[in-house]
Amino acid sequence: MTLPQNDGRKRVIIEGISPVVDGGRFPAKRTVGDLVHVEADIFTDGHDAIAASLLAHRAGSESWTEIPMQALVNDRWTAAFRVGEIGRYGFKVQGWVDHFETWRRDLLKRIAADTDAPVDYLIGADLIAETAGRASAKDAALLLKRASVLRSGDRVADLRIHATDTALHELSLRYPDKRFATESDREFSIVVDPVRARFSSWYEFFPRSTAPQPEAHGTFADCEKRLPYVAEMGFNVVYLPPIHPIGRMFRKGRNNNPESEPGDSGSPWAIGSADGGHKEIHGQLGTVEDFRHFVASAKELDLTVALDIAFQAAPDHPYVREHESWFRKRPDGTIQYAENPPKKYQDIYPFDFESDDWQGMWEELKSVFLYWIAQGVTIFRVDNPHTKAFPFWEWAIAEIKRDHPEVLFFAEAFTRPKIMYRLAKLGFSQSYTYFPWRNGKAEIAVYLTELSQSPVREFFRPNQWPNTPDILTEFLQVDGRAAFVIRLLLAATLGANYGIYGPAFELMENKPIRHGSEEYLNSEKYEIRHWDLDRPDSLRPVVARVNAIRNSNPALQSDWSLRFHSIDNDQLIAYTKESEDRSNLVLTVVNLDPYHTQSGFVTLPLDQLEIPADRAYEAEDMLTGERYLWHGPRNYVELNPSRLSGHILKIHRRLKIETDFEYFL
Repeated sequence: MTLPQNDGRKRVIIEGISPVVDGGRFPAKRTVGDLVHVEADIFTDGHDAIAASLLAHRAGSESWTEIPMQALVNDRWTAAFRVGEIGRYGFKVQGWVDHFETWRRDLLKRIAADTDAPVDYLIGADLIAETAGRASAKDAALLLKRASVLRSGDRVADLRIHATDTALHELSLRYPDKRFATESDREFSIVVDPVRARFSSWYEFFPRSTAPQPEAHGTFADCEKRLPYVAEMGFNVVYLPPIHPIGRMFRKGRNNNPESEPGDSGSPWAIGSADGGHKEIHGQLGTVEDFRHFVASAKELDLTVALDIAFQAAPDHPYVREHESWFRKRPDGTIQYAENPPKKYQDIYPFDFESDDWQGMWEELKSVFLYWIAQGVTIFRVDNPHTKAFPFWEWAIAEIKRDHPEVLFFAEAFTRPKIMYRLAKLGFSQSYTYFPWRNGKAEIAVYLTELSQSPVREFFRPNQWPNTPDILTEFLQVDGRAAFVIRLLLAATLGANYGIYGPAFELMENKPIRHGSEEYLNSEKYEIRHWDLDRPDSLRPVVARVNAIRNSNPALQSDWSLRFHSIDNDQLIAYTKESEDRSNLVLTVVNLDPYHTQSGFVTLPLDQLEIPADRAYEAEDMLTGERYLWHGPRNYVELNPSRLSGHILKIHRRLKIETDFEYFL
């Protein structure tokens, strides 16, 4: 077999480009304002000098920005460009043999060894004349004049000055010879999302549980009255479970009882009844106008509304009657309800993504998102996306973000890692993680390092939740108030994106339906709950303080700077985060033991953190206001869980003494 012959004069090799996901099959992710650092391995045969550039543009634009790349080590090159708008960007890498730079480099060596000869300057003159052919008229005249000087036959000592002049060098770099440039074999994509994709603090509550009177059904007007409570705690995303009509057939009773009693509310995830389906609102909550007013009120408080989208249907959903082919039938002619043996969910019918009418179903499901976007929703928490066809998500998310690039998708996919990662590659902006079940020091460090330091971070944005309506972990069940504080501190400082299911969290709801279960007793999923938000033991002040710290410290608003540090007690965990400009450094230390005071020495890499080794520095506890004067890399900490289970320390690398004498970094 004869292989196709490329232009053999293109001698530069380009490989190992980053950020690239699966060879460019999927885009990497960034948020508005980010600096995208691009790297590549670029080299050639022999000893010629090479040059490289990064080409970047906003998708759809024919205009490319060219940024010179700088050599690092071991043939690794880098450059960066900033993404200023939501949407898609593309980039490519170019590399070429730089004959002028090769000549100049070798000439400088010859001059240093006093072995340069007139012919060396003639070679340079030819290269400079060629450069003039690519230059503007004004610059071309200057280049040709310099070429003429190098051909003049003057003494070598005089030619040296003209040949090595900095101005000549800069002028030649401006007009490179790219006739035989190698270019990366494809354009690589970057999806740029709103900042909420990188930094968000979520608060989930059930709208039907917001009425001021016990047993009464909440309305959107009641939800609006709850918004200041959420905003005052410092959250910026308010997340609602499904707000649609709830099926009546096979409705679940309290505590997931398969038999309901008169007056039972059913599960909001059993969507659809004679009153409508995914584009309708539960009648007791209000109207679509009421919902739009709720969204607008949230926006006034800088809260973004996230809406749950669950693609499944109650048996009396209009889809079941109008599109029977969208559901799988059993041999007896009945529709297959959802199962996770031995669990049965008779109140839910899953969609059949192998339906003959799959295209019609896809279009309808996409239209559900579009309907709620029209009502002002820009964030969707998607229920169990891993149980729906991957091709559907890739198509639907791309279709929606093409016209609405501001929309974010949050995957509720507690499943195997590769599946979670695939959903992120397909377009999901954020995802739940295994954080609820990572309690030990080592397992926390290993898992969070994977999420923040491995190539996974290019496409997977974790959102850390200590609890959800489905998850009441054993740690929260048995370890009391301190357990809730520990998990709050970890979630909010390890993750730039985190959330809580409230008011269950701040009121420390911890009773399971039975031993060994993670289901809540009297779960809000199946009944209306009345919450006393003013309970004196509420964690509300602690939550508010933690969120205030997050909101005022850029270091806690991204994940990539997370680094774990040595501390000589396995019950204590220590880690830092730092802002991109290195002006904000935060050290968090958490006592993982909810019962006992723990102490130890934390060791910081002073050189890496740019902390002066020969001067004192200050550690300000932003939770309590206490300040500690630290010296050197190793310092003592002690945490009593009956008081507070952690420090969130702002490290002041410039220490100001009251005499107005300042130590600077």
